[in-house]
Amino acid sequence: MRKFSDYESNQTGQNGATAEELTKKIASAYNGKSNADMMRSILAEAERSKRAGTLSNEEIENFYQTFSPMLDATQRKRLRAVVERLKKI
Repeated sequence: MRKFSDYESNQTGQNGATAEELTKKIASAYNGKSNADMMRSILAEAERSKRAGTLSNEEIENFYQTFSPMLDATQRKRLRAVVERLKKI
């Protein structure tokens, strides 16, 4: 996975990509992997970036705000828990 901020977006992401386009890129990067594998990879990359000082709490929250509307209530709750955990690092 590339930098966590590569997937950040308000209405359009970096280089003008929409949240939908970014979601497709993420999905293709994890094609064939289980949800557990995907979550471990995302969490590991985010932790690494957070510890290196290249990922801010604001960027983490922006990621959540971008992708949470695409999730069901259970998935949103899990993602919120991950976000809160990352913010404490």
